[in-house]
Amino acid sequence: MRIGTVGTSWITESFIEAIKEVDGAELCAVHSRAEVKAENFARKHGAAYYYTDLQEMAESDHLDCIYLASPNSLHFKQALLFLEQGKHVICEKPMFASLKEFEEAHRVAEANGVRLFEALRNLYTPNFQKVKKELDDVGQLRNVLLHRMKYSSRYDELLAGKEPAIFSAKFAGGALVDLGVYPIAVAVALFGKPLAVQYTPVMLSSGVDGSGTLVLTFPGFVCTILCSKISTSHLQSEIQGEAGTISIDDIGAFSNIQYKPRSKGKSTWNGAPQRENVMAYELEAFLGYMQEGDSPAYEEMKAISREVLAITETARKQSGIYFEGED
Repeated sequence: MRIGTVGTSWITESFIEAIKEVDGAELCAVHSRAEVKAENFARKHGAAYYYTDLQEMAESDHLDCIYLASPNSLHFKQALLFLEQGKHVICEKPMFASLKEFEEAHRVAEANGVRLFEALRNLYTPNFQKVKKELDDVGQLRNVLLHRMKYSSRYDELLAGKEPAIFSAKFAGGALVDLGVYPIAVAVALFGKPLAVQYTPVMLSSGVDGSGTLVLTFPGFVCTILCSKISTSHLQSEIQGEAGTISIDDIGAFSNIQYKPRSKGKSTWNGAPQRENVMAYELEAFLGYMQEGDSPAYEEMKAISREVLAITETARKQSGIYFEGED
C-alpha cells in the first residue's frame, strides 16, 4: 500500500514510523504548503515524492492511500478531494466536525470504491482488545471513569494572545473533540450508545473548551469522561463493577492495564507488553480493511466513529460551543 501524508507535525512523524514497522505499507509522498519544508520532510523520511499542491497529490498515480493530519476543520474538504480521486483516506481524530460531513464523506468513499478510516489508535491495541474480551469479569457495571487530560504547549500561545488552531473555533478545536474522543471511543466501543449525554465545559476566550466533564448515562451505570488541554492528570482510568475493577494507565495507548477482583481468592490479570508506537496496530487493521471486500470489522469501526461524533456534536451544542460556519 503506497501511502502519502498530509501534515508535518509529531503525529505525522509517529505515523510514518508506524509505516516502517508494518509489512505491506510504504511511505511514497508527503505534503506541506511550504516547498522547502515539504522537500526536507520527504528527505528526512525517505519519501520519493513531495507536494505543495493537494490537487496534484490527489491526482497522482503512485499513491493508494492518504493519511490526513491537518487542522481539524480542513479534514472534510481534504478527505473529499482524495476520496473523489479513488484514494483510501486515514483521517486523524476528530475525523470531522459534524455528522453531515461524516455521512457525505462516506457516501463519496463508497461511490468511488475506497474506504475512510478514523485513526482511533487506542481501539486497535491488544490491551484494549483484552479489556473488551474480559469485560464481564467486573460483573454488573456500576461506575466508569475515563479521562484524557494533558496540558498543551499551544495553550501558552493562547495565553500570550495568539490563537493556535487547536484552541480555535475557526479550526474546530477544543478539548472535547481533540482529546475527549479517545475516552468517548472507548466508552462507545465497550458499552454502545448512551441513553443520555451531558457536557459541562470550561470555556476559553477563544470560544472553545479548554477542559470539561462529559457524563454518559447507560442502563445501570454512569460513565464520566474528563478531558483537558489546560491541565494534566496522573490518575488511572477505571471500569468499576460489582465483582471487580479494571484500571487503565493511558486511555490513548492502553500501555498498562490491570484487573483487580473484589473478592479475595479470585484471579487478577494484567495486560501484555505492546509496541511502543501503537499506531502500527491501527495501520495493520486498516490495510486489512482496504484489501477485504465486505468487512464487518470496518463497518463496526465506522459505526463507532459515527457515534463518537454524534456524542461530541450533541455535547458541544448543548454547551453552546459552535465551530465557525455552523448554524
